Amino acid sequence: MPWIQLTIAGLLEVVWAFSMKQSAGFTRLWPSVVTLIAMVASFLLLSLSMRSLPLGTAYMIWTGIGALGAFLLGILVLGEQVTPMRLLAAAMLLGGLVLMKLSSD
Repeated sequence: MPWIQLTIAGLLEVVWAFSMKQSAGFTRLWPSVVTLIAMVASFLLLSLSMRSLPLGTAYMIWTGIGALGAFLLGILVLGEQVTPMRLLAAAMLLGGLVLMKLSSD
């Protein structure tokens, strides 16, 4: 159950990062509301997963899911630039997440 909570928390991090971008600095109401709700839910699930998972593992996986998800949304939805260097950085981050998961109990 902690891994499921952590995965959902990471996905909610992607939601709040994207909606924060859409809020234009918290000047648009509904994206701002979505940002705040997703943040609270993400932190709550992260804290619940940390009851069982080590701090370093949980935090790294949470931020990694958020970073990779925001990277992909930026490319797929916002039309951000795709370069070999950015793809390599994302691949290295993904490799780190896989290694962290494999090294966990």
